[in-house]
Amino acid sequence: MDRLVKVWQVGKISYSNGLKLQRCLANLHSKDSQVNNTLLCIEHPPVYTTGIRTKLYSEIEENTLKSKGAEFFRTDRGGLITFHGPGQLVVYPILNLKHFKPSIKWYVCHIEKTIIELCKKFDLEAETSPHTGVWIKNNKIYPGLITSYHVALRGKGVTSLSKELDRVVTIEEVLPKFLDSFSDVFNCNYVDFPKDEADDIFKIVK
Repeated sequence: MDRLVKVWQVGKISYSNGLKLQRCLANLHSKDSQVNNTLLCIEHPPVYTTGIRTKLYSEIEENTLKSKGAEFFRTDRGGLITFHGPGQLVVYPILNLKHFKPSIKWYVCHIEKTIIELCKKFDLEAETSPHTGVWIKNNKIYPGLITSYHVALRGKGVTSLSKELDRVVTIEEVLPKFLDSFSDVFNCNYVDFPKDEADDIFKIVK
């Protein structure tokens, strides 16, 4: 197990700043193939994001969500609308797949396996289905690792660790279990993201 992944526990930042961090780290990868892979561990203020099927969401719906005190972003990712907010651990892997396996299908499959292994650590049975993502019975548990909040939109059932366990599951409780699961599935070791590197990147994105 010689792959090394840096774990950057960023804390609570806006979705837009989190996006800047992702892009900055991705750009570093493109300039230097030796840049270590990174897991960005973030908590967001309330935000709704939509994928490439943005035509499903009108400006009226966007303004309605904003009026509830949440940010709203139209992104280039797949999928429908997703909510992130306080109490959720959102993990963004910034990986050079050449260090693992250069296959998007492999990567998505291993992310799903990581979530399934994480659920096992909480004695929850999760599985994949013909639909995308990981499911507990008929409800989707997002790869964003929703711990405290859950929301159902457009008829899609969405669950969380807190809901399934009927108690508050904190980020502090989930993160080490997630890292263990990710390490096992992706066959890698961890180091903390160096503070001096983090400070330099924050200077770039601000």
